[in-house]
Amino acid sequence: MSRIRARFWDPAGERYGIPTYPWKMAPPHLLTLRQLTAEGLRPGGQGVQAQVLWRSRRHGAPGVRAAYLYDVRFALPKRTATARQRIALGKANAARRTCPECLRDAGYVLPRHLGICLDCAEEAAARTDRTDWRKAA
Repeated sequence: MSRIRARFWDPAGERYGIPTYPWKMAPPHLLTLRQLTAEGLRPGGQGVQAQVLWRSRRHGAPGVRAAYLYDVRFALPKRTATARQRIALGKANAARRTCPECLRDAGYVLPRHLGICLDCAEEAAARTDRTDWRKAA
């Protein structure tokens, strides 16, 4: 084992407070949140059981990164939304896509800083450009 990997080998949790493993050396029953989600599971109220530490040079900032691990044996199945919740979410998403000016479904979520669809924003910008030009003359 390399010195870097040996630095992060602490399965008893004496050095880091919780069991710590180097990259790709954690036991198979310990998974990250993303791995649990991929299997259709959630932590189910359990705390962090262990961590994986590794050195990173991401974006030119050297340091140590961590991924927290949860025990798959204590994980619960993911909850699914009810039919009424899905209907409510569909209505909310439709409202976020509907332009209040032209009343069309834009097909994308409207930018919050504009509050209207891009076509209406472009037309409004063209109108203000014309009026500003007339005022300056």
